[in-house]
Amino acid sequence: MSQTYKATGINLKGSPLGETDRLLTVLTSEWGIVKAIAPGARKYKSRLRGRSELFVINNLLIVQGRSLDKIIQADTIYTYPGLSQDLGKLAAAQYLAELILYLALSEQSQLELYELLNEHLRRIERLANQQSVYPYLAQAVYHILAIAGVAPQVQACCLSQKLLSPNFATLNWQVGFSFERGSIVDLNLAELTHKSENNRKSGDILKSINYKVNALELTLLQQLSCQALPQVELLVDSKANHLSLDTAWIRVERILREYAQYYCGRSLRSADLVDNLYLVEF
Repeated sequence: MSQTYKATGINLKGSPLGETDRLLTVLTSEWGIVKAIAPGARKYKSRLRGRSELFVINNLLIVQGRSLDKIIQADTIYTYPGLSQDLGKLAAAQYLAELILYLALSEQSQLELYELLNEHLRRIERLANQQSVYPYLAQAVYHILAIAGVAPQVQACCLSQKLLSPNFATLNWQVGFSFERGSIVDLNLAELTHKSENNRKSGDILKSINYKVNALELTLLQQLSCQALPQVELLVDSKANHLSLDTAWIRVERILREYAQYYCGRSLRSADLVDNLYLVEF
């Protein structure tokens, strides 16, 4: 970077600094995560006051400092008014921002991640009042993990490397989901190997399984890599009613959330707020 540099970024975090300043953490397309002071942004008549709010996208002119950079010009190019007007949507956006802050890099381009976050924020902002946020959060989390290169393997078993297809014909059919291995596991194969060979590796795999996933949940997981949300009714016909589908989406989001927390080694505090606001009992 030169002494003064330009960037286009979205504000993901802000905190008071000194008497009138604000310290912003911004995801920029050009330089990844940038922390910079917005001088005087907490003054009532400051030009940077509105430009330093969460989820505001600005064209920035920033000057490098010894310890912290400083924003000397900010021109707003996009805002998300629908997020600030709905506490549930705002909490969902903060959840994604928190995950981005754990995974994004600094001092290198994060264009793909920047564009992805904005796409998912637009989807959340457009949600109708009766729509569940959990399908959108599940896909957003999966996409973010994929860009970071740590998305779980949900197509094939980590033991056999064979594709696992959802089995709706067998009652109570399930596969395992292991955070440690970042993959789904064929439970029958794991148990059979353990019983026949009693080998330590298979025993460790059984112990590492964090969730058991049914056919509908696996169907959803395997479709999350698509650009749009899966049309589940086209995939499973009439085998899933709306109630079980809503429950499946909540479980899928929770599995991915806990997997992300396991990988990052940190909790996503905003996710708990989402649950409280949407009155989810899990």
